[in-house]
Amino acid sequence: MADREINPFATQATWFPRFEKGVFWIFRLATYAVLLSGFAVFGTIVVKGAGTVFTTRAPFLNVAFLTQAPETLYVFEYDGAKHELGAKDYRAFRETEEAKAKAAGKPAPKFESVESIVYSSGGIFPAIVGTILLVVGSMAIALVLGVASAIYLSEYAKNGPVVRFIRLAIINLAGVPSIVFGLFGYGMFVIFLGWNVSLLAGWFTLAFMVLPVVITASEEALRAVPRGFRDASLALGSTKWQTIRKAVLPYALPGVLTSSILGVARVAGETAPIMFTAAYVVRDRLPWQVSQVSDFFFQGVMALPYHIYVVSSKIPQNVYTERVQYGAAFVFLMLVAAIATGSILLRNRLRGRYQW
Repeated sequence: MADREINPFATQATWFPRFEKGVFWIFRLATYAVLLSGFAVFGTIVVKGAGTVFTTRAPFLNVAFLTQAPETLYVFEYDGAKHELGAKDYRAFRETEEAKAKAAGKPAPKFESVESIVYSSGGIFPAIVGTILLVVGSMAIALVLGVASAIYLSEYAKNGPVVRFIRLAIINLAGVPSIVFGLFGYGMFVIFLGWNVSLLAGWFTLAFMVLPVVITASEEALRAVPRGFRDASLALGSTKWQTIRKAVLPYALPGVLTSSILGVARVAGETAPIMFTAAYVVRDRLPWQVSQVSDFFFQGVMALPYHIYVVSSKIPQNVYTERVQYGAAFVFLMLVAAIATGSILLRNRLRGRYQW
């Protein structure tokens, strides 16, 4: 009788639920550890970088840091006081003090404990401009080529061995390290095509690097558009291209912009490709300061990822270089976030306009 009263559907007491719960907590704690590490890294960049970018006086922005080119910082003692001046101000200060001493008939002034620290004065404006140009140009090329390829694979190509091989190659290219793309761009665009270290070489190298992501996401967005849209358009007498342009692409644009968001995040943060193809450590002129329009495309630029790499690893580290490192990293994060936010807002606007 007691055996009959036992519920056959009751959960049996075994070791497996306890083991499953333990594994769950391990995964949970690992996730929290990753999140805390991310918050610690980005929090450090935000706190220290904000101290460089923002000031306590109006206009509450370090305008020089955001609008000037990088300079060598001179730290020295003169007349019992410690001075920190950029290269231009330092030369002007020395000339002024020497002129005053000469006019007064005194010996030349002595500047004690003069220390020079490269790239630790001035600002990062040329690097900001170069980063924006590299991101916008490479994403424009990647979106044109990627969407065109996705349209062919999704709407025109027949699903045969060749098309399957192409899709497999695209997936494999998405996992290729960025340094390989940098070497490819250096060999193809810089040397073989003779473009040298230039914006054009950087654009195509970065575009090819992000192209697999754009093609895959764009093709998925095109396939997500209902088949009925195509059939209705063709039934009304539209051609294949008119159907794609009017009845498919507008509804796939939010997905295409999603791929652009992913592409911006990768393109903006890569150092190896631009180091081989587009970036200079220091460049005196801004990209538009050229004699001919064609020279604009065949010149190298400064870029924030490469600038951060240089000031973080190629020069002696001290409190002065730390300000530049965290300030440049903070501006870089804000710049990428602004571009990605713009893409998200545009995507949401298009998604609200084209709904089915």
